[in-house]
Order: sequence, then structure tokens, then C-alpha cells
Amino acid sequence: MQFDFNQPVDRWDNFAAKYDEMEARFGRKDLLPMWIADMDLRTAPAILEAMDARNKQGVFGYTSRPDSYFEAVCDWQEKRNGWRPDRERCVFALGVVPALCTFVREFSREGDEILFLTPVYGEFFDSVENWGRKPLTVSLREEEGRYSVDFEAFEEALKRRPPLFILCNPHNPVGRVWTPEELRRMGELCVKYQVLMVSDEIHSDLVLFGHRHTPLASVSEEIAAHTITCTSATKTFNLAGLQAATLIFPNEQLQNQYQKFWKGLDVHRNNCFSLVAVEAAFRQGEEWVDQLLDHLESNILYVESYLKEHIPEISLRRPECTYLLWLNCKALNLPGDALPRFMVEKARLALNDGRGFGAADGEGFMRMNIACPRSTVEEAMKRLRAAVDQHMGR
Repeated sequence: MQFDFNQPVDRWDNFAAKYDEMEARFGRKDLLPMWIADMDLRTAPAILEAMDARNKQGVFGYTSRPDSYFEAVCDWQEKRNGWRPDRERCVFALGVVPALCTFVREFSREGDEILFLTPVYGEFFDSVENWGRKPLTVSLREEEGRYSVDFEAFEEALKRRPPLFILCNPHNPVGRVWTPEELRRMGELCVKYQVLMVSDEIHSDLVLFGHRHTPLASVSEEIAAHTITCTSATKTFNLAGLQAATLIFPNEQLQNQYQKFWKGLDVHRNNCFSLVAVEAAFRQGEEWVDQLLDHLESNILYVESYLKEHIPEISLRRPECTYLLWLNCKALNLPGDALPRFMVEKARLALNDGRGFGAADGEGFMRMNIACPRSTVEEAMKRLRAAVDQHMGR
């Protein structure tokens, strides 16, 4: 079946945060929204059909989760990534970010340092600071737009004995798919210093241009024994509003400690729609995902070519994963607030300010979401070109 990812979708009428919250965040409503990480694309038909069938039942009581739900998660991981998680160690979560917050709360103490690599998804900072912990950050090494781990600095940080290392795998926003060798080295160092690892793998299905995702817990048994894996169908299939993630624990002790907190709030069930949507996604959504990846690659290549030809002041290293482009805008010479203000006032684009991913490491960068029809990407490039031409006096 052929899926049409270029059909525009009007999201102004579906309570979309990307649209309805834009004016409050950026000060204007006439912008092209390419910021928050969800897609302006309809989800897979198989998911819609499953949700429609559930809706037609007309009864929305307490929802029981069958064994087939986590079996679908494990089957998907095995087929796509060559890794078979233990179904008994799978736990439902409302989302990866609530899970990260809970790990920080349960597996560290107030005042502790929590380690991660920057620039990185801004919620890592919030998840740590909101519970009275301190970010312990190691800057990724950047060479000609490609990022890698500074292992010397990473080990020095581990010597401070943080209780947790949170890894973005694959990485948002720099678009790296960590190699098995990189993961092994990070994992072995964490084992050496007895630091519990949390691997946020929510972008693991969005791997591009021939790259392959490696779950951290698949690298070795020793590393797996020190790793909690976070995964979800929500990023892959554009289901964030359904609030459902799966956490995969290395042992029963950590699993029980995590669940004790959420069961104390009586939060342990899917809602009736996320239950059927997630299982349908993993059972019947593979063809849709494969075509989605083709569409994302096409959009990325378009932006890459357009920037080189028309906007050489903005550079892009082709991402290995995600639908989020990490645009290097330093050659525009717009320091501090001037760069995001330029994007809003001159280009009329709502993009993420790179400083939100780490104040120093993100300076001069903007993050652009290209998970949308090609027509949206083309309009964004036209707006950006006109603004840059005027700024550069062309």
C-alpha cells in the first residue's frame, strides 16, 4: 500500500500544542510551526482502524492490558533491532519524560549530580532540576558538524560518582546514531564506576540513510544488567497525545522500586485508545514506517541541497536519525537572543532555539522539524532564504 505523506493536514482545529501554543511561546500566530517534535502527518491507517473499532464499542471503562501488548513491543524490538527484551521486565509509563523524572526521584538523592551529554533534549535538564538534582554535563565533541563523545571528559565526570547517566540513543538534537563501539565504551565505563544507565530510545525507529540502531542493553550482558531502556511507539507513529511508553528494566528490584511510586498514585493502566493503538502500530505498522523514513530522507536531502545552493550561511550535517535538523547559523553573526528573534520576526518560522539544548553547546544553532509535507518544507526554505538575503544585503 502506498501512503501519502505530502497531503496537508490542518491541525489548527485539533488542539495541537505545536499550533495552539505557538503564540504564547513565540509571540506571533502567523509563523510556520516547525518546533515541537511531533509530525504534521496522519498516523498509520492500521492504527486509525484499531481506534475506530474500539470507539464503536461505545464503552470506555477501566482498561485491562493483555499479555499481547508487551509481546508486540518485544516482537518489534527483535524484528527491527535484533534484541529480544524480557517481557516480564516491561512496564507501562505515561511517557518517557515522566519516566525520566521518576528515575531521578527514585534512584538518586536531592543534591546529587545526574550525568548526560550536551547539547541534548531540554527535558533532560528539567527532569533533573525539578527534583533538586544538578546536571553534570559533558559536551559532545564537534568536528565539521559531526558529534562524538569526548571519552576522557566522560570518564572524568564518572569519577564524580553520579548515580545516573541518561543517554539519548539515538541522539536529539545532533542526529547521531551511536555505534556499537561507542555504546560499549560508554557502557563499560559506567559499569566500572557503578553508574546506572538510562537509555532514552524513543527515536530508535527513526534511523536514516542506512544507519542501524543499537539498543544499549543489547551490547553485552554486563551492560544490560546496568541499563534501563525507554522506548515508545509515540514518536514513530505520531501518537504523543495518547501518552504511552514502555520501560524495560534489568532486574526486579529496580522495576519494583519504580512501580511502587506510580502504583502509589494508582497510575499503571493504559487508556483504552493507547492500548489498541500501540499494539496495532507494532503489529501492522512496519510498511508505514518504512515509507515514512523514505519521506523524511527526501525532505532532508531537499533542505540540504537548498541550503548549499541558496543559503550557504546556514550549514547542516546530514542527520543519521530523527526528523529534527540541527542548523548551524553561526555565520549569520546573530548572537544570543538575536538569532531566535531573527527566525521569528524576519523568517516567520517557529523553530527551537539551540540554547534550549544546552546554553553553551547550543549557541548559534536552531532545531527544525521536517516531519511534514514537502510543501511546508519548501515554504520554510523560501521564507528563510528571503530573510537571510535581506540580512546579508543580497
